[in-house]
Amino acid sequence: MHAGILSTIGNTPLVKLERVIEDAQFQLFAKLEAFNPAGSIKDRTALCIIESALEEGLLSPGKTVIESSSGNMGIGLAQVCGYFGLHFICVVDPKTTKQNIEVLNAYGAEIDLVTAPDPDTGEFLQARINRVKELQRVIPDSFWPDQYSNINNAMAHHQTMHEIAMELEGQVDYLFCATSTCGTLRGCVEYLRENGLRTMVIAVDAIGSVIFGGQKGKRLIPGHGAAVRPYLFQPGLADECIHMSDLECVIGCRRLVSQECILVGGSSGAALMAVERIKDRIPYGATCVVIFPDRGERYLDTIYSDAWVEEHFGDVSHLWQNTVEAQAC
Repeated sequence: MHAGILSTIGNTPLVKLERVIEDAQFQLFAKLEAFNPAGSIKDRTALCIIESALEEGLLSPGKTVIESSSGNMGIGLAQVCGYFGLHFICVVDPKTTKQNIEVLNAYGAEIDLVTAPDPDTGEFLQARINRVKELQRVIPDSFWPDQYSNINNAMAHHQTMHEIAMELEGQVDYLFCATSTCGTLRGCVEYLRENGLRTMVIAVDAIGSVIFGGQKGKRLIPGHGAAVRPYLFQPGLADECIHMSDLECVIGCRRLVSQECILVGGSSGAALMAVERIKDRIPYGATCVVIFPDRGERYLDTIYSDAWVEEHFGDVSHLWQNTVEAQAC
């Protein structure tokens, strides 16, 4: 049993969504990972990775943890490292939001800013990883969690899926899971297979992400998709992959907050819109679960900013306002 604030990681609410998918002939539940203490599903990952490293002697109090992150993983690690007395360096890039930087600072993390993309790949992600390796070489006994390939990332989400399965008594017909490092997807799928649950797994990737073979392109929503296929990816993890646009992420988030009063991040909006896309294929009476990885406060300057939305997509408010007006009538 974990002590202090870390004891509140996990066992997040599973709530039924009754408004946002119009005329749904199935049950839809949302796993609200924003209820983790640092605000996202990455709290689970951070705790599992750091605790395992401490148990294996790879880390001890006072040592340094270095990770590349522009958001949730960095914040989760800042919390866990602070609790265990570890120095944490978070390698970020210019696309990291001011709010996330302020949260990291509040937890006592040291910020290391990469200012230019990797010259070979043109990607900030690779530049951040290069910087992590450089810092590791000069900081004795430092530890890189490497969320992109650490198997404990996936192991953390055996528990996520266990919580869902136990609450629904094993009746999970469809699981919708947004992808990035593939830790959540792989961990949930491993649990399903190990326990013989016949669940249709829908991976929700971003247009512009290469995880499921898409063509690399610009993406506006952080934490959804990846420019490089993660080590944790395995062929056959999902029964189906649905690629969602940045605009669909925005629409999904705006519909959730206006119709269900749930304020979530971009990948949650994408996952919801994936349900919307295939709703006519879902059998009557099926039980569906969508994982919402984080809270929406970290997206107030983007997804929930009317000015930002109009700058990138034009006047698209009718795409969520019409639904609200119809429901009110």
